[in-house]
Amino acid sequence: MASTLNQPHFQNPVKAREYLERVQWPNGPVCPHCGSVSKGHYALNGQAHRDGLWKCKDCREQFTVTVGTVFERSKIALNVWLQAVHFLCSSKKGMSAHQLHRTLGVQYKTAWFMAHRIRKAMESRHDGQLGGGGGTVEADETFWGKKPGAKRAHGGYAHKNPVFSLVERGGKVRSFHVSNVTAKTLKPILKLHMASDAHLMTDEAGQYRILGPISASHQTVGHRKGEYVRGTVHTNTIEGFFSLLKRGLIGTYHHVGEQHLQRYVTEFDFRFNNRTALGVTDAERTDNTLKGISGKRLTYRRTHAQ
Repeated sequence: MASTLNQPHFQNPVKAREYLERVQWPNGPVCPHCGSVSKGHYALNGQAHRDGLWKCKDCREQFTVTVGTVFERSKIALNVWLQAVHFLCSSKKGMSAHQLHRTLGVQYKTAWFMAHRIRKAMESRHDGQLGGGGGTVEADETFWGKKPGAKRAHGGYAHKNPVFSLVERGGKVRSFHVSNVTAKTLKPILKLHMASDAHLMTDEAGQYRILGPISASHQTVGHRKGEYVRGTVHTNTIEGFFSLLKRGLIGTYHHVGEQHLQRYVTEFDFRFNNRTALGVTDAERTDNTLKGISGKRLTYRRTHAQ
């Protein structure tokens, strides 16, 4: 990792800005104000203008590569931002704000906010449905932390925060922090994100038995009876993802509040969906995050209000 961070865009703010321009604008500058992709945009050079300042040929507004992104109006040097993105993308179980604070040499509060901005960039548009063309989708839920003011119920999870996930075997995962794990809550998510010709695999929990016909087939494994695999019927893929998620939340982040849980889950979804097994390198994973920074402003006030 040390040799990776010796690259110019991790060490020099100007090189970082040039690198980000190449990632964000592979076909030339795009005006964030009007969306113009005109080849007539021109850089404002000279002592009166800072490096990287452009002017739109059409709306005549000035802009830089960070305008309209999660990096906008940040006082942190852009090369430090790129280091932070690299750390979160290359660490399998994430990197805590305390570790970022020590590694980057910024205040803890700054590191915490930087991490949340990066998680915002990791958000996906969820194009298409999982399991299309007769693929297999596994669905399951896990629980984390404790809901504010909730009392622990003996033998139950009502006091915990549920996370519901769908994973396409050999493909991607989508996770949602939900209010509960009833069929009424889960069925709309399944119908929206899973193709109707997919083959659904779940455990034998009651909420899955009453979903109705929403897929080509629905098979279950009886975990309560000690059954975990029956031929191709299993939920081992989603269980493996939950194991990675829990190890990261427990071992790296320790305390994740209910209001921020979805952002942390999104981070683990992103790394899983851009994992090495799918042929994605650390550098490509970092670039994929940088491609997602546009149109996702996140202020400190909004972060704390949620």
